[in-house]
Amino acid sequence: MKNITILNMIKNNLRVLLAIRKIRMTELSRISGVGYGTVFGLYHEKITRIEFETLNKLCNALECTPNDLLVYTPDE
Repeated sequence: MKNITILNMIKNNLRVLLAIRKIRMTELSRISGVGYGTVFGLYHEKITRIEFETLNKLCNALECTPNDLLVYTPDE
């Protein structure tokens, strides 16, 4: 039986969303109220968990849904 980890199946699209909207990490941190370190960690995929409050702030600032920010791709 294959060991599957959640971290390999859930990816974040923060880098893509910021590129599309032409927003820098510092700007997202300012408008969302989320600390720069958290934004930086998400952008570089170093964060392994996210609080619902943080997710809500990011979605409000980016005018998106969690489904836009987090993508589920099952391992095959």
